[in-house]
Amino acid sequence: MVRATAIVASEAASSTPLLNGDSDIVDGAVDYKNRPVSRSKSGGWRSASFIIGVEVAERFAYYGISSNLISFLTGPLGQSTAAAAANVNAWSGVASLLPLLGAFVADSFLGRYRTIIIASFLYILGLGLLTLSAVLPSLNYSDCQSVTNSGLCSTPQLQVILFFFSLYLVAVAQGGHKPCVQAFGADQFDAQDPQECIAKSSFFNWWYFCLCLGTMFTLLILNYIQDNLNWGLGFGIPCIMMALALVIFLVGTITYRFGIRSDEKSAFTRIGLVFIKAARNWRTTPSAIAMEEESQGILPHQGSEQFKFLKKALLAPDGSKDERKVCSNNEVEEAKAVLRLIPIWITCLAYAIVFSQSSTLFTKQGVTMDRSVGPSFKIPPASLQSSISLSIVIFIPIYDRIFVPFARAVTQKPTGISMLQRIGTGILLSLISMVIAALVEKKRLDTALEYGLIDNPKATVPMSVWWLVPQYVLFGISDVFTMVGLQEFFYDQMPGDLKSIGLALYLSILV
Repeated sequence: MVRATAIVASEAASSTPLLNGDSDIVDGAVDYKNRPVSRSKSGGWRSASFIIGVEVAERFAYYGISSNLISFLTGPLGQSTAAAAANVNAWSGVASLLPLLGAFVADSFLGRYRTIIIASFLYILGLGLLTLSAVLPSLNYSDCQSVTNSGLCSTPQLQVILFFFSLYLVAVAQGGHKPCVQAFGADQFDAQDPQECIAKSSFFNWWYFCLCLGTMFTLLILNYIQDNLNWGLGFGIPCIMMALALVIFLVGTITYRFGIRSDEKSAFTRIGLVFIKAARNWRTTPSAIAMEEESQGILPHQGSEQFKFLKKALLAPDGSKDERKVCSNNEVEEAKAVLRLIPIWITCLAYAIVFSQSSTLFTKQGVTMDRSVGPSFKIPPASLQSSISLSIVIFIPIYDRIFVPFARAVTQKPTGISMLQRIGTGILLSLISMVIAALVEKKRLDTALEYGLIDNPKATVPMSVWWLVPQYVLFGISDVFTMVGLQEFFYDQMPGDLKSIGLALYLSILV
């Protein structure tokens, strides 16, 4: 009897590690060799830190070009201000829309990991050619400044072609890089695990924190190098940064979690077929749909009454039960999930209008105000935009480490407040910032009227530019709520195969 008990105890002890090992396996994820992954040895912040580092380098490279592009076009390339502004706007517009294409390619064909690697190589190539176009001997801005005949300063056509080819190659590269890196970073957290679910929400906060920190260093360091030292060096440093970022990304490969790609139809095909088959069955009656749901054992649930017309895709036009002619209930729910995002996307377009004010209205306000600091130095009006990034960098740790734990204790929600509550709070704060901007503008106009400067737009209004700081700071805080909330919302609500598209939709709000 004692021996039998010992045997049972021995077997139980030997089986325990196996049970613990099984519980450590992450469902729906594999490693780079297509093997099941261990939760303790993969993903999480371990992998996310590699990916965040890559994105900081990418934003450093992108803003290193975009923030000072007009200076290069009007300087070394010798374009007029109007032509340079048109070229900057055209390039920025293309660069803003290409993430939709890059996300489509990643989610439908290549996968996020491969898309990031290919986009990184294209980035390095584009930045390398851009550096080459800036250092060629025939493009010497100092020589052009020393002559009076502008015809002698014209840039060779081949060099201009090389520059714009390189510029748009960078736009294509960031179109593949931008939506996929963030989605791949969020993929490293298991939404089914309570602790990792909280960490994933925190990931979006620190992602945006590092993004703004990288942008600040770009504006402070790289623009100075480009304006005061050398354009070749100003374009070469981002190229080196992207090469180092690619190495860092590849080093982290052994820690990454990869989603299991099924052999079934792509998400685009599945969702498209739902709309097509629902349209073909437009004559189907609600009673027929109810009978079909009952036969499939589909029970009423939250959201089941939304977009009921899509349920017509559950039936075939000829009444057959051939699975090739009908859509499953899961496919219909996927289509509904995408449709639910459209009202949020349209509503948040209004936030994009406010988003643009920091570089337009706010800056123009600063141009006419007293910007003096000391007897000889004047603050560049556009430099006040850095207070937005600074307020974001300061407030995100406060939000993540103080506000979220406090809200979590009150609401019992892992993220403290819901994603929609977060977005709504940010929109409210942006509205308040615009009210403050309007009050400051009224004060500025009243001051100009008092001193008789209304009809003299180039005159300096005797009102300190520091009046603008509160609206900039409040706008930065609203960014922490709205922008980060939108990132998490569009990632979370999209079907698993369309996470990159979700983040591309978020990016399109800012076009």
